Amino acid sequence: MMRVIVRRLLQLPLILLVIYTLTLTLAWAVPGNPLERGERRPAPEVEAAMKARYKLDSFWGFYWSYMENASGVKWVRDGLSGKAAAEASKAEGLGVAPPVRRVFDLGPSLQYEDWRVNEVLAGSLPVSVTIGGAAMLIAIVIGVGAGVVGAVRPNSVADFGTLLVALVGVSLPSFVTGTVLLLIFSVWLGWLPVAEWGTLRALILPSFTLSLPFAAYIARLTRMGMIEVLRSDYIRTARAKGVSERSVVLKHALKNAFLPVLSYLGPATAMAMTGSFVVERVFSVPGIGQHFVNAVLNKDLFMIIGVVLVFSTMLVMFNLAVDVLYRWVDPRIE
Repeated sequence: MMRVIVRRLLQLPLILLVIYTLTLTLAWAVPGNPLERGERRPAPEVEAAMKARYKLDSFWGFYWSYMENASGVKWVRDGLSGKAAAEASKAEGLGVAPPVRRVFDLGPSLQYEDWRVNEVLAGSLPVSVTIGGAAMLIAIVIGVGAGVVGAVRPNSVADFGTLLVALVGVSLPSFVTGTVLLLIFSVWLGWLPVAEWGTLRALILPSFTLSLPFAAYIARLTRMGMIEVLRSDYIRTARAKGVSERSVVLKHALKNAFLPVLSYLGPATAMAMTGSFVVERVFSVPGIGQHFVNAVLNKDLFMIIGVVLVFSTMLVMFNLAVDVLYRWVDPRIE
């Protein structure tokens, strides 16, 4: 088990390097001036100075400079060379606060003045993680419950009903589902708030909307797995020994049928916890999705790459957690 964890962690820097290279290449090719803010464009001499400062005049210059800061290499080098201590002493002599040094510095945001990407993500990522975590809990409860009901009573009204709900959940885009729920429960009935964040009531609609596609996939996986397991020999043996149907379904069959669902939960949880851009737009949630969409529209290279790297890291870590849980649930898997 430890060998698997160590191997995955050693692979993480290489994976992030490939993702960083592809992301920067695509973002760099997008037309537009990253220094423009709306209709305002800095003076030519200011623009030239900013491009030189942030290495925006050269792809490879920006590539190596950003990688050096984001990977922590610059932080280690400045610490070993004494540059960090010298700058701190200079700031202390001038009576000002020393510059904040971050191990993994994702750079300044070109869109939000005086804000760094680390600060923006520190404020928005917990919001997206909260919505994603709640959405996955709802998805597991609904999906597993619907899948078990459909597998225990195949070709019944309940089975067709759960399949229909799963089909609707997969087919309908999140912005359609979210808009309908917002109109019904917030505008017409007035039960839940509109464009509000910070309360438990404000969490209900975004998390439920985000959970529906995941719940639909979980229901389908659970149903298929349960039908296959319920036909196996050890289930027939358990029933022949007089084990109650409830114990057969929940204790014997569900554990093995849950393995495909567990494999799906890794990437699904990472996707949910880094936020749904559409859901956050519909409900005006101040999560990471809002900043990423604005960063793409304004070609904020630092923000685009920072969000992608955070998302990629979470995806790898959640997949690793799923592999560990997989081996814990079924020790036969090597």
